[in-house]
Amino acid sequence: MTDPNTVRHGFAFGTEKQPAIGSRGMVASNHPLASAAGAEMLAAGGNAIDAAVATQFALTVVEPMMVSLFGGGTAHIRTADGQHVIIDGMSAAPLGGSRTMYRPSPGAAPEDYGTIERENTLGPKSVAAPGSPRAWCLALEKYGTMSLADVMEPAIRHASRGFRVTPFLHDCIGVAAPDLLKDSLIAARLMPGGSPLKAGDRLIQGDYADTLRLFAAEGPSAIHGGSIGQIIVAHMEKVGGFVSHADLAANLPRLREPIRTQYRGWDIVAPPPPAASGVHIAQMLAILEGFDVRALGFGTTDMCHLLAEVIAIAFADRAVASGDPDFIKVPVAKLMSKAYAAERRAAIDMARRQVWQAGIVPGEGHDTTHLTTADAHGNVVASTQTMNSLFGARYIIPGTGIVPNNYMDTFDPRPGGALSIEPGKRVTTSMAPTMALRDGRMRFALGLPGGRKIFPTVLQSIINIIDHGMTLQEAVEAPRLWTEGPVLEVESRMPAATREGLAARGHDVAVVPAVASGMNGIMFNDDGTMTGAACWRLDGTPIGVSGGLARPGVRFVLESAKPKA
Repeated sequence: MTDPNTVRHGFAFGTEKQPAIGSRGMVASNHPLASAAGAEMLAAGGNAIDAAVATQFALTVVEPMMVSLFGGGTAHIRTADGQHVIIDGMSAAPLGGSRTMYRPSPGAAPEDYGTIERENTLGPKSVAAPGSPRAWCLALEKYGTMSLADVMEPAIRHASRGFRVTPFLHDCIGVAAPDLLKDSLIAARLMPGGSPLKAGDRLIQGDYADTLRLFAAEGPSAIHGGSIGQIIVAHMEKVGGFVSHADLAANLPRLREPIRTQYRGWDIVAPPPPAASGVHIAQMLAILEGFDVRALGFGTTDMCHLLAEVIAIAFADRAVASGDPDFIKVPVAKLMSKAYAAERRAAIDMARRQVWQAGIVPGEGHDTTHLTTADAHGNVVASTQTMNSLFGARYIIPGTGIVPNNYMDTFDPRPGGALSIEPGKRVTTSMAPTMALRDGRMRFALGLPGGRKIFPTVLQSIINIIDHGMTLQEAVEAPRLWTEGPVLEVESRMPAATREGLAARGHDVAVVPAVASGMNGIMFNDDGTMTGAACWRLDGTPIGVSGGLARPGVRFVLESAKPKA
C-alpha cells in the first residue's frame, strides 16, 4: 500500500499495488506471464514493438477470456524518431452480412442490440472477420526487430506446458459457465467435470499450442488463406456462420493518423475513427478546459457531477456520430472544436443533472485487454485488444483451439442507424490506447479494457495526472465513475458524501465494485527512467528492465587480474 495521503486535491485514498521502475525498458500488461514474455524480448535485445507483440500473443493464452487470435484491436505506436501511428486491426462484419441478418429483440431500447436466440452474441453467427493476426504481424514487420517465431515462443510454451489459473480467471469462467457448458470443447478445457477450473489449477491448451506453432511458421497467411483458415471456413460453412474465405482475404489492417488535441499545454494523442475514443476524449477535454478542475478537487460532488455531465454529453453525440469512416461521415472537426465545446459547456448546470441529446446531426455516407511497452530508444506501444465479450462467442473452433470473437453484437441489428450492419464495415470501438506529451517529450502512455467505459476512464486518468497531481499508480487505481444516462455508476470507494451529493443533484447513483477494468501504463521520468503501473481491477503486472551488459573492456581487466602460474 502506498501512503493514503499523497493526493494533493480532493479526498485521499490508498493504492493496492506497487509500481515498477526500469531504465532500459518496461512492460505493463494485465497478466504477469504476459508481461514477462515482453520483458524477455527486451532482455534479449528487442525493442518495445517486439515486446508488445510477444505480450499480445502470450495474452491469448493466459487471458483466454479477454483476447483471441481471432479477435480485433487497436495499437498506438510511437517510434524512436517521434512519429505516431495507429494500427487499426479491428474486426469487420462479414461480406455476406446485411442490415437484416438478425432478428432484433422485440421492444428493445435503442441502446439494446439484443437479437432473438442471441445469434449476434453467442456461437458461430456472432463471429466477425478477425483483424488481430495481420495487425500484430504488420507491427512486428514494420517496426520490430525480431522474428515472429521468437516473439511467439513464450505463448507457445505457456499453451503447451500450461500455467496456473488465477482467481480472476476462475471467476470469469464462473460468470460465463452456462454458455460455456453448451460447447463440449470449451467446457472440457475450462470446466472439466462441469465445474470451473479452480485458482491454482494448471490450464494446458495443447490444440491451441499446435495452432500457434503453425502460425509462427507460416505467419498470418496461416489464417488468411492457409491451413488454419481452411479449417475455420469449413467449420463456418457447416454450422451456419458467416465468415468466409473472402472475409479472411479482405479484412486488412489500416495505418491511421491519430487524433491530436491540446489540454492545458499537454499534447494528447489517441486513436481516430472507427474508434470513438480519440474524438470524444478531445471533446470532453475541450469542455473541461473551461473549468478550474484542480480547484474543484478529486472526488468532490462538484467534480463528479461535472464529469458525469461531460461524459453524458459525449455519449449523446457518440450515439449518432460514431462508426467506420468508410461508411459514415464522422464530424471530427466539429466534435473537437473549441466553439462546440463552449456551446456544450454553457449548457451545463452545476446544480442539476440534465438529459442530454446529440448536438450534431448524424451523417450517413469488459472484456478486453491492454498492454503498454517502452524501450530505452524511445519506442512506445499502447495496445488494446479484444474478442469483444467475455470468452467471445463462448466456444472453440474444432481443430484449432481458438476461441473466436463475438464482435457482431457491437452492431445495431436494426437498419438505418450509424452503427447498423454493412458488409465489410469495421466495428466501432471505445478502445483508447493514449499517449501524452509535454514540450514535445513523452510523459505517459496508458489504456485499459472495459467496453464503452474505456474512453471516459482514460479521460479521468488524464485529468488525475494533469489536474489533480496524482502519480501514475494513483491515477490508474483512483476511484472512477461512468454514465451514458440515466444511471451513474460510482465505485464504492468514492466518499459517501459525494454519492449522496450526486443523488441530490438528480443522478440515479448505482454503487458498483469497479468501473471498467484493469488499467496499466508507463510514466517517463525526468531522470530517464520509466515507471510502470497496473491497477487492482485485473491481474496487472508491470515489469521493468534495468541493469545492462558489462562495461567494455571489463574482460581484459579480469583476465589481467588472474594470478600467474
